[in-house]
Amino acid sequence: MILAAPDSLALLDVAEMTAADEAAIASGIAGFALMERAGRAVADAVSRRGRPGERVLVLCGPGKNGGDGFVAARLLEARGFAVTLALAGERELLTGDAGEAASGWRAPVLAIAQARPEDHDIIVDALFGAGLNRPLEGSIAALVERVNASGRPVVAVDVPSGVSGDSGMVGGPAIRAGETVTFFRLKPGHVLYPGKALCGVVTLADIGIAAEMVFGPGKSEPKTFSNEPLLWQAWLPRHEAGTHKFRRGAVAVAAGGLAGVGAPRLGARAALRIGAGLATIICRPEALAAHAGRGPDALMQVAATDSAAFEVLLAKRKVAALLAGPALGLDAMAESIVMAALGSAAPLLLDADALTLLAGSPTLLAERLGRRSASTVLTPHEGEFARVFGEAGAFSPERSRLVRARAAAAATGAVVVLKGPDSVIAAPDGRAAINATGSPALATAGSGDVLGGVIAGLLAQGMPGFEAACAAVWLHGKAGEALGFGLIADDLPEALPGALRLVAR
Repeated sequence: MILAAPDSLALLDVAEMTAADEAAIASGIAGFALMERAGRAVADAVSRRGRPGERVLVLCGPGKNGGDGFVAARLLEARGFAVTLALAGERELLTGDAGEAASGWRAPVLAIAQARPEDHDIIVDALFGAGLNRPLEGSIAALVERVNASGRPVVAVDVPSGVSGDSGMVGGPAIRAGETVTFFRLKPGHVLYPGKALCGVVTLADIGIAAEMVFGPGKSEPKTFSNEPLLWQAWLPRHEAGTHKFRRGAVAVAAGGLAGVGAPRLGARAALRIGAGLATIICRPEALAAHAGRGPDALMQVAATDSAAFEVLLAKRKVAALLAGPALGLDAMAESIVMAALGSAAPLLLDADALTLLAGSPTLLAERLGRRSASTVLTPHEGEFARVFGEAGAFSPERSRLVRARAAAAATGAVVVLKGPDSVIAAPDGRAAINATGSPALATAGSGDVLGGVIAGLLAQGMPGFEAACAAVWLHGKAGEALGFGLIADDLPEALPGALRLVAR
């Protein structure tokens, strides 16, 4: 069963936002009314940052974004700001709503080459919106460089010029804004890097497009979302008073030898901290004493001499979810363990060494995962993603992280978490979520092992793969935020109960 995700979390690409505008117009709202409201939202943002009498430079492009800029300029002038407007192109060539907006501006219009960002207090970037699909060039590119060099605060309309609304990627110079004002719903480019860093504070303005105009039966069904609790909170485990450890779910962690005792233990401890009833490390015989001597006592450890013994232990331990990869090793024994894991009936999380062992053939990986009846979650970082899926076609690094994660999920039938500061969680059915929690403090050894354990622990408690991955990424990020710099991965499992309390009902 898939519960409908709240449309308030929807991220709309450029085509979807165009359709939303068209739906609003079809409902009876004039296109110019939408532009007037958008321009007013931009003027409001400038007014919050400055005061009458300050010098505002409004940079307008030749399309609807420029029309929003003309409206903002007119309103700011009426509020007492000293406004200068520069246009990329000829005023006489503006048509439609943008032309109507331009007709309301009675003051001179400068050519782009005449604009002097350094002579102003605030700059409005209304040059190009989210649909720009080419690098900025020539005089526009030079102006963008001058705006950034000026150090003046910038309010961008829709997205900073030079940033793709669909991907957050830039192909050349791009405006670095302090605030970006966008409309109705955010776009992927607002939350994917480098766009996220260039947007500054993102203000979502209401311009009169109602959700029922766009979403609902027979209308658009969003597939891309901001990763927030409303997306997965209904699936969080809830245990009754009479529960027991196996009902809460047993997690098995496939471990390697003595060289990598720490990583699987981080995953196992995280699985317990997120609510799993039991966590067992299945290691090689030579590592058993090392595991047993390290604690905590809540972790179980058993040895498996080969993959056949590993499979017996999975059945004997009533495993509800399996984590394989962290410090597993890359030898023949490790490979056989991964194959046994793929053949298990339990939900499976594959990370680290397991991904490396499966690298090189997405088609073969898809065949192996296609035989599984339970859900599978893959959690590669960028390097592992390239090893597993290559760098051609939809997996090319020239494509956005959203496109690549979606392609990987579709190709393998697994939920894919492409890890990073803007982790993307993609499901085989096309749903995807982009995460915003976390901090640079999480860029530390073992952090990903903890994330794998959180996902495995939620899978063991019955959460579906996509929702478990989304919840785990959000909670992992919140734990990192709470701890801040100075954290080590060992701290993260201990911070998970506090993160859980933020969303527990």
